Amino acid sequence: MSDDSGDTGVRSVTRALDLLALFDGPDRVFTVRELTDATGLAKTTVLRLVATLELRGLLWNHPDGHVCAGPGLLRWASLGRAAWELPAAARDVMRGLVAETAETANLYVRSATARVCVAKEEGPQNLRHHVPVGQPVPLWAGAASKILLQDGDPALLARVAALAPADTTPEALADQVAAAARDGYAISHGERELGVSGIAAPVRDSEGRVTAAIALGGPTVRFTAECIPGFVSAVAAAGARMSDIGLFPPPGGAAPQDAAPQETED
Repeated sequence: MSDDSGDTGVRSVTRALDLLALFDGPDRVFTVRELTDATGLAKTTVLRLVATLELRGLLWNHPDGHVCAGPGLLRWASLGRAAWELPAAARDVMRGLVAETAETANLYVRSATARVCVAKEEGPQNLRHHVPVGQPVPLWAGAASKILLQDGDPALLARVAALAPADTTPEALADQVAAAARDGYAISHGERELGVSGIAAPVRDSEGRVTAAIALGGPTVRFTAECIPGFVSAVAAAGARMSDIGLFPPPGGAAPQDAAPQETED
């Protein structure tokens, strides 16, 4: 488990968040002993973290001693959906992109030195690449990363490159980002996962800044030299349309004027 800071308070928060992240894996229920083994922390530390997270509703202690995700996470899930819900018109653009290309469309934003998928539309084919919404993936690889790093400074590129395999240098990464900025799109083949390709284009705010990357992802065998030009054209057009629409509510919470009202649930 990460121990990134010498500050006791920050270290405790990091440990608690890392502990909570374990429940997003294949195992959703743990004993305290299993949590202790998974984290490498002392049992007393794990017990204290579990108790604190349980008080906030983020973990739940079964009577049999097993620990699982708590009901308080429902509130945080609702908050996340409200903050990152796309306007209906932007969602329609993603659906149109899938209909045109028959590949999966993902929308990514940058989060520190990672990129996170905040919306997706699955392609219709059985063989497709799956990136869960909300899951961070490395920023040093993939077409979407080259788009999202366009406004990054040299210090950010250096931090991202430091997390990459040894053959990825800040200079090489900067060249790839510059090429994507010049071309208006980026293409990748097997950079993060062998056999997977991607094509991405920028989504910009009203000031022209890159706020997201709209991307197609799928098996490399379908991203052929014959298909790529059409895919590039479709992705670039989708990015331009989404830029015109606007993606997320501005500060203050007002929704974009052309966004359709969102349904609510009791």
